[in-house]
Amino acid sequence: MSQPLPTGAVRHVVMCRFRPDASPERIAEFTDAFRGLTVKIPGILAFEWGANNSPEGLERGITHLYLLTFESAAARDTYLPHPEHKLFGATQGGILEQVQVIDYCPAA
Repeated sequence: MSQPLPTGAVRHVVMCRFRPDASPERIAEFTDAFRGLTVKIPGILAFEWGANNSPEGLERGITHLYLLTFESAAARDTYLPHPEHKLFGATQGGILEQVQVIDYCPAA
């Protein structure tokens, strides 16, 4: 069982569709670089990811989901303009065809 989240924690959901020419190795490189932000930017409590395996057919082309948990909205707000996050987007974003982002505070 996981530990309870601190009050005010924010979940940052990043849903991606990679370009058709993105190889599994390149997607793994992207994922590793994304995970690497957790040690470069303060306030990230957790990083999870997975490839879509839903049988419902409602993904609308989204193939991968990345979930970051921040200790607070302030930590998320520090992450967004952080130079390491900007560098990640500039160097890794070229394999993305579509990105959707949703942030939320988990309900108790």
